Amino acid sequence: MSKLWGGRFTKQTDQLVEEYTASIMFDKALAIEDVQGSLAHVTMLGKQGILPLEDVETIKAGLQRVLTRIKKGELEFSVSDEDIHMNIEKALIEDIGPVGGKLHTGRSRNDQIATDMHLWLRKRVVEFVEMLHKLQLALIKQAKENTDTLIPGYTHLQRAQPILFAHHMMAYVSMFSRDIERLQDSYKRINVLPLGAGALAGTTFPIDRHFVAEQLQFDAVYENSLDAVSDRDFIVEFLSNASLIMMHLSRLSEELVLWSSTEFNFIELDDAFCTGSSIMPQKKNPDVPELVRGKTGRVYGNLMGLLTVLKSLPLAYNKDMQEDKEGMFDTVTTMQGGLQIFASMIDTMKVRKDIMRQAVNQDFSNATDIADFLANKGLPFRQAHEVIGKTVLYCIQNNKYLLDLTLDEFKQFNDLFDERIYDVLQPEAVVNARNVYGGPAKVQVEAAISRAEQKLVGVQAWVEEYLAKGNE
Repeated sequence: MSKLWGGRFTKQTDQLVEEYTASIMFDKALAIEDVQGSLAHVTMLGKQGILPLEDVETIKAGLQRVLTRIKKGELEFSVSDEDIHMNIEKALIEDIGPVGGKLHTGRSRNDQIATDMHLWLRKRVVEFVEMLHKLQLALIKQAKENTDTLIPGYTHLQRAQPILFAHHMMAYVSMFSRDIERLQDSYKRINVLPLGAGALAGTTFPIDRHFVAEQLQFDAVYENSLDAVSDRDFIVEFLSNASLIMMHLSRLSEELVLWSSTEFNFIELDDAFCTGSSIMPQKKNPDVPELVRGKTGRVYGNLMGLLTVLKSLPLAYNKDMQEDKEGMFDTVTTMQGGLQIFASMIDTMKVRKDIMRQAVNQDFSNATDIADFLANKGLPFRQAHEVIGKTVLYCIQNNKYLLDLTLDEFKQFNDLFDERIYDVLQPEAVVNARNVYGGPAKVQVEAAISRAEQKLVGVQAWVEEYLAKGNE
């Protein structure tokens, strides 16, 4: 059967070329959005008097039947029809006859595919905001249950200063808050309508682009037709934001892998999120965080792939841009799985408070507080730093910790030491002494939890506002 665009050609497309250039294998994911865009477009054609209202109603009824078939999984897609647009148009024409060919009046596949991707990605961004919201709730739950749980804080993966486990959890809440804000901000650039730009130079038909934008609930319309069909910044931005989200998940994954090891034993992941060994029956492997950590590179690759595709493209549309979809789809699928699982995994994670406390007791993470103690007594901090360095060395050489030292042992390093040093060195005192905004003191962590919960109320309202517009 000849192509819908085949009037100018004298030969059939080579079969290998047909298979190589077809995109229906992956852009069929845009089927629903393609029909949604077509419904708005044909409604506008009727409003503007470009098509008779009788034809418009026939086309709309046919599109609704095609949409029903798509949702039921009954529409068969063909490589010979190249892409989602031609497949749907062919199905429409088969349903209502030649009048279906009028649907494409005043538009091109170039502005059509751009519209489809804007519609599709708009939904995904809202979904990811919801998923991050749920993950934050799980992290906050763990934080609220552990406002008295001490854990070593690390730099260079060496014990540095004691903090609350709740403080550590809230650090990730902050990271994911930034991710939500970036997604919400990117929504503004995704929610712009390209339809009406035609192939690159608009159309001679008296279309009303702003009416279509209202029908599809876009907040704005592209100002320039060349930019409208060639812009893929919104996908690059999404892939960049996704890369940051996956990077944050990967960092948390690394810590979960470490903390669940026998060497740390700080946490235990629920059996539902772990696997065993085919040969070693004692094993309980943290496969979920390991796989999330591994899939982060996949998402990075999709970002770099699209940047490379776009880097030398002249305006406007080029076939290269067909490569913009698979990486986007793959990133969405990859991130959906990770975020959905992560929230439940964090929610059910068991925290071994006693082991964490034992770790804090058996290190020198309270050393800085001794230096601060001496500095408050008038000793220059650099001299105090040297004094404590020698004190720690003495402890190491004598197999002791700072709280094990007698006052006489302390005084051999400096006469400014007194009995109060034992209160200063208590891990709880070390943590609560850092009572500054954003710090690990219990009162500050509880305030941070309260602020985060209030912020999440706003996030939920943002999602509900989108859903209230009737968006799927």
